[in-house]
Amino acid sequence: MDQLALIFVLLLGAVVMVPVGDRLGLPSPVLMTLGGAVLALLPFVPNVQVPPEFILPIVLPPLLYAAVQRTSWRQFTANIRPIFLLAVLLVFATTAAVAAVAQAVVPGMPLAAAVVLGALVAPPDPVAATAVAGKLGLPRRMVSILEGEGLFNDVTAIVLYHVALAAVLSGTFSVPGAVGSLVLSAVVATAVGLALGWVANKLMGLLGDPTLQIGLTLLVPFVAYVLAEEFRGSGVLAVLVCALFLAEYAVDADDVLGRLAGYTFWEVVDTLVTGVAFGLIGLELHNIFGAASGRWGQMLGAGAAVVAVVVAVRLVWLLPAAWLAKRMHRRRDIDEDIPMSWRETVIMWWSGMRGVASVALALAIPYGVDGGPFPARDEILFIAFAVVLATLLVQGLTLPWLVRRLRVRADTDAEDALERELALRVIKASKRRLREILEVEEVPEEVADQLSRRAYDIGARIAPDIVDDERRELFEKRISRMKRVQRIQGEMLSAARHEVLAARSEPGADPEIVDRVLRHLDIRSLRGTP
Repeated sequence: MDQLALIFVLLLGAVVMVPVGDRLGLPSPVLMTLGGAVLALLPFVPNVQVPPEFILPIVLPPLLYAAVQRTSWRQFTANIRPIFLLAVLLVFATTAAVAAVAQAVVPGMPLAAAVVLGALVAPPDPVAATAVAGKLGLPRRMVSILEGEGLFNDVTAIVLYHVALAAVLSGTFSVPGAVGSLVLSAVVATAVGLALGWVANKLMGLLGDPTLQIGLTLLVPFVAYVLAEEFRGSGVLAVLVCALFLAEYAVDADDVLGRLAGYTFWEVVDTLVTGVAFGLIGLELHNIFGAASGRWGQMLGAGAAVVAVVVAVRLVWLLPAAWLAKRMHRRRDIDEDIPMSWRETVIMWWSGMRGVASVALALAIPYGVDGGPFPARDEILFIAFAVVLATLLVQGLTLPWLVRRLRVRADTDAEDALERELALRVIKASKRRLREILEVEEVPEEVADQLSRRAYDIGARIAPDIVDDERRELFEKRISRMKRVQRIQGEMLSAARHEVLAARSEPGADPEIVDRVLRHLDIRSLRGTP
């Protein structure tokens, strides 16, 4: 098996492990890691050889861009304080604690190399956390915090990582210089992200075609990352800023097909890249175990010490941080997502799994510096993988049990209330637009009445309990009739599609014209109209 065949095996595994994980009740990233580890043990499977300088630019941009699609600028600004506490200050605290312990347990490790290790194991992985926590029925505010923390802690950690890496390569480390680099990196990245987001938004309008627009969104995160890095900015922050800008401003409410196609496309990208990334974690175990040969006791001891520090620092930080955030939340009546009980705080603690970002940063460490080997590179990689595996496998596999044990569930009443509120707003908006149309157009009275009922039907489909019993009964009868009509229409359209597909293989048939007619029928099927 060669490298290319191995990549395709990982891509296939990324697709297959999603339904397998759903059936077994296990997160697909965990299964991919275990699958990669099994592959690494097979003698005919080659060692993974990915140039370190390609790891971050290839893996992180699409994952971060896909993750931003699930959040919003409002959600970020509303949760700026929890995100700052977890994604900035906690990353600094974890990096410092890990660096101190690593220097103590790994003989001869320079301070800058220890900071490199601390920075790369500091950020919990947003992909792992949301993949595990998102399917457990947790309160939405907790998932929001995990997503926000996961997105922005990568920014802090990666900037720290690059500063420490530069210190190892140059042989000097300056705290004022490091702070200056952090600030400059953030400013440059923000400027690049905003500028590219504005340009991409304008190009979206010029392109028009959904296929070209989706192709542009695939390029944007990579361009943002590379451009920011060229100007000595944070590529990760540039991707986040650009993605948030596009999510806020490049939205056409009436572009239904483009939105559905884009959502599906990024779900596919997210699934494939995530699967390959976690599969690589397992495959790299072969090389990591080889590096530890003859030093198992020392390596395992150092790995266990750092794992304990990473897990303990998160708990020690979260308990007072959650109390402080809750206290400040009561003083300021604002809409903010914070853990509301000690049970939720414990779940937040146990959800701090490391994953793709840590592995990508570890693999991106250069092999040499100034003609010699990078100091303690084998030890850093072994410890990093120990942290990732311990948190991903132990915490990832036990988190569902812990959630059930602590009985932390989503606040369905609040979610239902928001859904009802949106349904009412939908009805009001629909009826308001109908009145505007009736003022300027002549519409028969029976048609106007039917359209007015349709406005209620739109809202009632979202939240059936917003209408009274009498209207609900009438609504259910209309829905029953509509479902029957739609079923018959669906069968008619299905027969039409089969006929068109049969014509595709007939002599003289132009496949391009056949596909055009088939697309027309597909769009009609999507809209539910004949």
